Amino acid sequence: MIARAGAGPLRHLVVLRHAKSAWPDGVPDHERPLAPRGRRDAPAAGRALADADLLPDLAVCSTAVRARQTWELASAQWGTPPPVRHDARVYAADVPELLAVVHEVPAEVETLLLVGHNPGLEELVLALAGDSLDHALDEVRLKFPTSAIAVLAWRGTDWQDLAPGTALLTDVIVARGKKK
Repeated sequence: MIARAGAGPLRHLVVLRHAKSAWPDGVPDHERPLAPRGRRDAPAAGRALADADLLPDLAVCSTAVRARQTWELASAQWGTPPPVRHDARVYAADVPELLAVVHEVPAEVETLLLVGHNPGLEELVLALAGDSLDHALDEVRLKFPTSAIAVLAWRGTDWQDLAPGTALLTDVIVARGKKK
């Protein structure tokens, strides 16, 4: 993979939008669970990350039920899931809030998985990506659907070095599970 010029190790920010959620009557937005399609797609996202050799050193996940369920089903596809931090700030966050969460990640983490929501995640990817391989930026601009994965590569000695326009969007994957 190619990353934009910079000092330090190659790092990856992997952004995963939660899988398709249900809309049960009377359930607050934060408590909405995954829909049946989401329960199929979340494990597919985990397999896609494993197949792409993008297993994270750490995951930061929204506290919303649908994001936590996405994390649980995706990470269950790996031998040993990494540590996860459930962070309430990721729920309904905008770009500055998401970037503040990312900036707190310890320097020893080289691959970070961020599990959250739109529109914040899509806007974060577009803000951080100074360029992309193939047509990845166009794909995100067009649509960043549920279970979408965006992979940003960059070089830096610390996560605080990640700033708008400093990453290369190397891949966009939309994970879909098969109906049984």
